[in-house]
Amino acid sequence: MKQIIGTSNRVLNVDLNNQTFSEFMLTDAERLKYLGGKGMGLKILSERLPERIDPLDQHNILVFMMGPLMGTGAPCTGRFAALTKSPLTGIVVTSSCGGPFGLALKTAGYDGLVISGKAQAPVYLQISATGVRFKPAKGLWGLDTQAAQTELNLSKSDGALVIGPAGETLVRYANIATGHRFLGRGGMGAVMGSKNLKAVVARGRAYRIIAKMPAKFKKIARKANRYINANTYTAGWYRNFGTAANVNPCNEQGILPVNNFSSGSHPNAGDVSGETMQARYDTQFSTCKRCSIRCGHKRAAAAGGQQIPEYETVGLLGTNLGIFDTEQITRFNDRCGLLGLDTISTGATLAWVMEAGQKGLINTPLQFGRPEHVLDTIDRIAARKGQGDELANGTRWLSEKYGGKQFAMHVKGLEMAAYDPRGSWGQGLSYAVANRGGCHLSAYLIALEVYGRLLDPYKVLAKPQFVKYFENLTCCINAMHTCQFTMFAYTLEAPLTKYTPDPMLAFLMQYMPRLALALVDFSIYADLWTAVTGLKISRSAFLKAGERIHVLERYLNTREGISRKDDTLPPRLLNEGRAGDLKNRTVPLDRMLDKYYRTRGYDRNGIPTPQTLRKLEILP
Repeated sequence: MKQIIGTSNRVLNVDLNNQTFSEFMLTDAERLKYLGGKGMGLKILSERLPERIDPLDQHNILVFMMGPLMGTGAPCTGRFAALTKSPLTGIVVTSSCGGPFGLALKTAGYDGLVISGKAQAPVYLQISATGVRFKPAKGLWGLDTQAAQTELNLSKSDGALVIGPAGETLVRYANIATGHRFLGRGGMGAVMGSKNLKAVVARGRAYRIIAKMPAKFKKIARKANRYINANTYTAGWYRNFGTAANVNPCNEQGILPVNNFSSGSHPNAGDVSGETMQARYDTQFSTCKRCSIRCGHKRAAAAGGQQIPEYETVGLLGTNLGIFDTEQITRFNDRCGLLGLDTISTGATLAWVMEAGQKGLINTPLQFGRPEHVLDTIDRIAARKGQGDELANGTRWLSEKYGGKQFAMHVKGLEMAAYDPRGSWGQGLSYAVANRGGCHLSAYLIALEVYGRLLDPYKVLAKPQFVKYFENLTCCINAMHTCQFTMFAYTLEAPLTKYTPDPMLAFLMQYMPRLALALVDFSIYADLWTAVTGLKISRSAFLKAGERIHVLERYLNTREGISRKDDTLPPRLLNEGRAGDLKNRTVPLDRMLDKYYRTRGYDRNGIPTPQTLRKLEILP
């Protein structure tokens, strides 16, 4: 087997119009500025994506980028990034996935893949170390995501990206499957479908990936695993109970979405928690490649063998519909997975329909607390049949046609994840300014405000600084590319943080945020990146690369018309208190937004200033 020392820097260009392919090379200078993964993908989008095009036009491009750490054996580094212009939001969308395609492409010798154009008839791609073959996909068209992967006859060294029927019918929140993992948000599956591209198969194991500084790499990787295995969240919550371990603490804090975010808690929430599912189904690990955390779980074979729904799915297709039955939620999750639908947007759309029906805006048999008609509606959405044809466009589109904007739970067109920010104001700011829309992963302040109780969730003080900082660090993580859950371990197990008493740490974070953030130790990330690439980078330059990545994405979105008017939350969260909250609290967004813009180097309208763009070397 051949070896790649560090990174191959090879990226494939595939043109579906004339069925040709070529390669281009990434440079060390680009690596230092954008690190890899999401960062490098955004650089490519900035150079190649035409402004103001329809996302379903053939001139839209799909970019898949592997991180420098993939294939090295570093913990939790089986993830890769995908980027395009979203048919749901009309702006840039990025996604992260841990399925087998990434490792297969990386070990076929490529650090990335760019797909443009549109095939005249359905096709799929076969990628190997020697190039690309274009294969007819007529026999695959119409198959669900698992049937399509079975039909492709994949070997253990292969990985595939496939769309289901929802991608073929251009549902605006269709996703892309690889194994049992998904590029879930923003409608990437519809972009593939618009290109008549059913699947991409990568045939791996042609190369072995070796760090350029192997001794340093082994030392840091051992330290990373030690931190992961010592941390309460990574070795406790998520390893034992999966991401649905979030259900109970979110319910206790009152941020679990119930009945379309009308309430933040419910007495039956424990019935769908990770702890309950672990006990009921004797769960086993079913994770991403090279995972040390092992948050992915499936039922034991005797209990059915299905994948346990993730927290976001439990929230949006369960509690947010008023349903607290794990069997029903699992059925909804499985159906969405087979059809190729994002469970967050699907659940949020169904919840909007239920409330719109209550208020007499539309006719629907769907009702909160009743699972009847949900599966049928999911099928109709994927097929774009009957009312499903309109539901396939998402909550923003529906509320603009029928009314009900007050309870359309989206930001910038992307349906919100399963955390009610009326009980976590920093998370509310993060939602509002997140580049891709209603995304909880842009800056996960839930961890500080709810789980760790290090920031008061009902104070605006320090929230803009923490949102900015963790947006930047998250961009670094998604450029390397590794799992965001490692942030719990790598930052909290570092000695300075670990041995500082929690009351003192909380005081510093709340009242002296600049000092507190200067003390955050993220050195494991920078050290792993250097050990693999062989490129030296300082702590400040590493974090500045994350800032550059984030601001570049914002800049691309402002070219599409995004500004302050879009950095907002659903009116329900700004005007209505949660049921059960005696203080009737809402998110004081405006009190945080101006400070966030100043901290970011944006003008009062949320546009990055020319000085900021030059400082970050985004513009000359």
